[in-house]
Amino acid sequence: CKQEMLQKKNAVLVDGVILNGPIMDLKAGEKFVEEACKIIMEEVIRKADDVTEKVCEWRAPETLKQILDLEMRDTGESHQKLLQLCQDVIQYSVKTSHPRFFNQLYAGIDYYSLVARFITEALNPSVYTYEVSPVFLLVEEAVIKKMIEFIGWEEGDGIFNPGGSVSNMYAMNLARYKFCPEIKEKGLSGLPRLVLFASEECHYSMKKAASFLGIGTENVYFIKTDERGKMIPEELEKQVQRARKEGSAPFLVCATAGTTVLGAFDPLDKIADICEKHDLWLHVDVS
Repeated sequence: CKQEMLQKKNAVLVDGVILNGPIMDLKAGEKFVEEACKIIMEEVIRKADDVTEKVCEWRAPETLKQILDLEMRDTGESHQKLLQLCQDVIQYSVKTSHPRFFNQLYAGIDYYSLVARFITEALNPSVYTYEVSPVFLLVEEAVIKKMIEFIGWEEGDGIFNPGGSVSNMYAMNLARYKFCPEIKEKGLSGLPRLVLFASEECHYSMKKAASFLGIGTENVYFIKTDERGKMIPEELEKQVQRARKEGSAPFLVCATAGTTVLGAFDPLDKIADICEKHDLWLHVDVS
């Protein structure tokens, strides 16, 4: 039976290894997708706003490992066992769309975005060239254009990042490149000690970015905040002058619009004036 399937699929075999993709029963695969979608529809979407359902069927880690049976085996699992695994994954996960789930970064279920996610997952595009992803490249371009309009610019460009940490790291790298373009070819050697400034209430990723980029966490100067968690511009001015007296090279100020703990917005206009005065790149970490 396996040999017949290999011949039917025109499989290319080298030393017993199939080189041209997985060999599977297409009808069985289609049926599995259909049945799995029914489970998702029933257990996730239809129950999303049901207050009688639990937010989470909590189990201790060791217990949950036994229930889910997550061992990676050399052989595949049966159709029915995979469907049961789908059911178990849903049952023991946190229901982030539940009306009584309260946590940051969540806002219930968005049915239209969910369908879009189904489509992108099914098509599995890579948005690096128009040739392989014509529709999604145009979608990306349209969304960036609209976001630029929100800011109030007539033109500009942008990229989508996987999260705030990477966004802050890209911003720090961009500011450093603007300050010393030769770093791209020559690296950090021969450069002065680079210093950047951020609020005491800034996101932890500023230190992480300084570490990853070779700037060093000690070269992140944290600026005092007021009782509402906002950066104090006068303190920023003092720290910039301090860095210059030390012989360091200030190159970046990271302001925050919506801090993690207090939701504070730094006084951006006053900070921007200081940045203009000292020729510093201003990055705003926006929540």
